[in-house]
Amino acid sequence: MIVGVPKEIKDHEFRVGLTPAGAAALVRAGHRVVVETGAGLGSGIDDADYAAAGAVLAASNAGVWEQADMVVKVKEPLPPEYGLFREGQILFTYLHLAPEPELTRALLGKRVAGVAYETIQTDRGALPLLIPMSEVAGRMAVQIGAHYLEKQYGGRGVLLGGVPGVLPGRVAVIGGGTVGTNAAKMAVGMGAQVTIVDKNADRLRYLDDIFGARVMTCMADGHSIRDAVREADLVVGAVLIPGARAPKLVTADMVRSMRPGAVIVDVAIDQGGCVETADRVTTHSDPVYEKFGVIHYAVANIPGAVARTSTFALTNATTPYALKLAGLGLAGAVREDPALARGVNVLDGHVTHAAVAQALGLPYRPLSELID
Repeated sequence: MIVGVPKEIKDHEFRVGLTPAGAAALVRAGHRVVVETGAGLGSGIDDADYAAAGAVLAASNAGVWEQADMVVKVKEPLPPEYGLFREGQILFTYLHLAPEPELTRALLGKRVAGVAYETIQTDRGALPLLIPMSEVAGRMAVQIGAHYLEKQYGGRGVLLGGVPGVLPGRVAVIGGGTVGTNAAKMAVGMGAQVTIVDKNADRLRYLDDIFGARVMTCMADGHSIRDAVREADLVVGAVLIPGARAPKLVTADMVRSMRPGAVIVDVAIDQGGCVETADRVTTHSDPVYEKFGVIHYAVANIPGAVARTSTFALTNATTPYALKLAGLGLAGAVREDPALARGVNVLDGHVTHAAVAQALGLPYRPLSELID
């Protein structure tokens, strides 16, 4: 199989879909790897590193898409890439289709096989390709929030850790999954007062066990979320329903109740956001806006800012699946691996993930009906 690795074109997206080690593994398995010139530079990987691994360099983005049987990326394709799709091509990347009707239509129209990192799910419910970037995004969310709390950036002028004689800042984490847990780790490390809100009592027990008295845990309901948000200097939105749009758990009225200069970092924005006032996706070039006096950070590719760490963390997880797809083909790979089968969002012009179909109001076709 020919495996293509184009350079990412999303604003300030410096990650790359495959490392030289991954390229070498694919080449050893008998595949041809084509990498766009400069694709790895944002992650500190030179073209020569790919060449030494046995990859072939292509001069353009289009040159990669034209050759590749499978395209391995980090972020979802953008409109300039839609015209490069080919029928039967496998696209292996984060897709986040629930809030992306145009991309979904483009994939369906070209009958692309879209395998989404974020919905590959084990029988036990783990999301192995989402976890590494959720860890990065959760940790960065607090780092980012602390930055925008500084007065010169419009924040309240609050130091999250406080100092002797001065109370620390308050952080409310909405969602206790991987993003929320990692956000709490960073916030606790900084010395902030931390509240985690989640709907799963077992998860709250686990968080209570690992953090003890360093965090407060609350069962998620309108009342507890409202109280946590109102008192917070920093709110981290960390809600996930695999494949589906995130529910709007933080309402506009809750945001109105926050103090001027407080900060919201909605990590769930790539699935539509869990904060009602996070009503537009921002970019690393223009990351924040203000609403009701509260600073909103709604960048959909947060880990791209720490590209080297993120690239290696991500590709450690994705490369074994890429090898399986390349070696067995899509049909063979999904028959062998049920987790990978759950990652197939679109195939042969059909939506094959129920949550994506529901979010977009499109017909759903079970993958089992399309794979012999």
